[in-house]
Amino acid sequence: QNYPNPFNPSTKISWQSPVSSWQTLKVYDILGNEVAALVNEYRDAGSYEVDFSPASSIKNLASGIYFYKLQAGDFVETKKMLMIK
Repeated sequence: QNYPNPFNPSTKISWQSPVSSWQTLKVYDILGNEVAALVNEYRDAGSYEVDFSPASSIKNLASGIYFYKLQAGDFVETKKMLMIK
């Protein structure tokens, strides 16, 4: 899960991958539109942490519910996070 949640202005998303694989981490708005691709690369097994800071991106995101989807090999997980301005 991301921390802190709810967040403003940024949050950290961390995960562990037991195997080396192609990994993607994407953020979506409540309508399912992709708002950020944080990771899209082959990574070795291990622990990872990525900062999501919508204020530093081109898109000015509104307060509300967002989802992040982590894919690592056959593993897929989607979690909810809340941004409050």
